[in-house]
Amino acid sequence: MLHYEISGNGKEPLVLLHGFMENSLIWEEMEPYLSTSFRLIKIDLPGHGQSKTYGETHPMELMAEQVKNVTDKLQLAPFHILGHSMGGYVSLALVEKFPHLLKSMTLFFSSFLADDEDKKEQRLKSLRIIKEAFPNYVKAGVPNLFNPNEKDILEGKIELAKEIALSTRTQGVLAAVKGMAERKDHTETISTFEGKILLIAGKHDSAVKTELLLKKLPGKTNIKSYVVDCGHNGHWEKPAICAEIINTELLHNLPKKLVF
Repeated sequence: MLHYEISGNGKEPLVLLHGFMENSLIWEEMEPYLSTSFRLIKIDLPGHGQSKTYGETHPMELMAEQVKNVTDKLQLAPFHILGHSMGGYVSLALVEKFPHLLKSMTLFFSSFLADDEDKKEQRLKSLRIIKEAFPNYVKAGVPNLFNPNEKDILEGKIELAKEIALSTRTQGVLAAVKGMAERKDHTETISTFEGKILLIAGKHDSAVKTELLLKKLPGKTNIKSYVVDCGHNGHWEKPAICAEIINTELLHNLPKKLVF
């Protein structure tokens, strides 16, 4: 079973799924802002953190099934789920397969769109670099995920992100890249899901095409979207603002498409 930790004093269960080359430690800065509202279940995805690797490829559906094993054990249903980046892809697979288990889904600097051909090619080309020079891959790539206008302010957090990425086993990194490259488009998934859908995006996100994502977002009353003045890592760059949106939207209602 996947490694998980539980914290928080709230009644509402919120499952937190980290992104690629991350683990459950990424939530530490946002956790104090969420812990009074939610019971937080922080899960290490396959091949990341303290969770084992399950094979040469980790499809998003396999990861979703492993997450469900944890939520079944804890008897959480119905629950909220929030996924950062790759964790959002896993959340979408979970929504598609088990929509009845979920109260809401938050795509946290993530996308419901499949990779285009250029992105798939980029992922597959990265496999060789990861195998041959993983530290260089981390050191070159991680800083680009933060707001380029605030890199001096965010220097400590960038170093922490590198440290967490470097702690990820190479086998798990490779399996995740292969799984992400083959993931499907989930426009229909979010169009048919009846629970609350919250999308939090970054104005300076180099990993997600925010403008395209907002254009493709279905115009349904259960879907809310926010654009935050940060890069790909709102949990480190704007933790208080992101937590305020989550607390407000999952427990109350506000107008659609507010910009912070």
